Amino acid sequence: MEREGEKSGAVPLLQTSSSSGTASTTQTLGNIIVSIVGTGVLGLPFAFRVAGWFAGSLGVIIAGISTCYCMLLLVQCRDKLASEEESAEAKTYGDLGYKCMGKTGRLVTEFLIFISQCGGSISYLIFIGQNLLSIFKTYKTLTYSSYIFLVVPIQIALSWINSLSSLAPFSIFADICNVLAMALVIKENVEKISGGEFSFKDREAITNNIGGLPFAAGMAVFCFEGFGMTLALEASMKERGRFSRLLAQAFTGITLVYVLFGFFGYMAYGDQTMDIVTLNLPHNWWSIAVQMGLCLGIVFTFPIMVHPIHEIVEGKLKKTKLFEKLPCNAYDNNSTTLNFFLTYITRAVLIVGLATLASFVPGFSVFASLVGSTVCALVSFVLPATFHLKLLGSSLNFWQKTLDFCILFCGLIFAAYGTYNSIVGV
Repeated sequence: MEREGEKSGAVPLLQTSSSSGTASTTQTLGNIIVSIVGTGVLGLPFAFRVAGWFAGSLGVIIAGISTCYCMLLLVQCRDKLASEEESAEAKTYGDLGYKCMGKTGRLVTEFLIFISQCGGSISYLIFIGQNLLSIFKTYKTLTYSSYIFLVVPIQIALSWINSLSSLAPFSIFADICNVLAMALVIKENVEKISGGEFSFKDREAITNNIGGLPFAAGMAVFCFEGFGMTLALEASMKERGRFSRLLAQAFTGITLVYVLFGFFGYMAYGDQTMDIVTLNLPHNWWSIAVQMGLCLGIVFTFPIMVHPIHEIVEGKLKKTKLFEKLPCNAYDNNSTTLNFFLTYITRAVLIVGLATLASFVPGFSVFASLVGSTVCALVSFVLPATFHLKLLGSSLNFWQKTLDFCILFCGLIFAAYGTYNSIVGV
């Protein structure tokens, strides 16, 4: 979950097919990478520690292939609706759910997106809290929860900014810090190998933990955050016929990087690998600078993550009797001070609530795997396969239907077992 906010909610998930894109192939490739790669990648080495380097690699590869395929299913669903002239225009994932399963479909789809956005937002706060605690560990008086609530006033102030485009550069900055963190981990690994500090035989290919593979797969699903931006990216491309191939190429490269990073991170630290691998870095100025950069980038991209949550909550509040009785609608240009005040208070309460939940979460990777195994799996696998069967089932051949049903049932089983595995503990 999904800079999941900028990926599955800030832009309508389903764009009208009539819109003409202007982005070149190179620009679209860059947008795909920025949309997919997030801070979740820093939890992959821990997932490899839990599952073993072979099982972890297998989990990442399966998650990557499945996510890419289901993204393309969603494109096919949108194209099918666009080809039906009498069909009502579908602009959001909820619209597609309504088209397939009526009001229940819309409710389920929007609820899952809301939960996945909340999960992604909470994971951001966990990441900030754990890294700041590591950086300032000499200050014994401040706890993990203290650092989370220290950034809450900043997040509340940023949530009141209506234009998210001004925060976009920080998203790129956060990705740059991710790359630097990955480079530092690989550097540490090379130094340990050259210094003969570990033996490859000490690193398990498959651990005795039966829940290792689902845990790693759940973490990987969380890392492939860009599902919600699929159709927005496809619609923005000038040569849309090349999108499928470009997406497959991008996923191949990203999956390879994920596997190598998880592998090298586990090789470097073994059983000492922490749930956020930057916490394993030596306490020197360079690693501290990278950790601070990561935290700063996340602080300024957090509003993008929570933006769709605000939209969903405020959209529901707009329909309540309380808001209907106000002299002016809170979302009109002539909004009253009272309307704005209620909107800002709602956003502040929501962020405080997310911070409170984050303060009770024991660890980043376990929570990320839980989110990836549950709502992310349902949004990324189960719903696309269901919608594809509903809209195009009559035109699919036997093997296409079999594959869709396989994804559907495996997604449900994975969500159920992944939830149990993450809650019980790995």
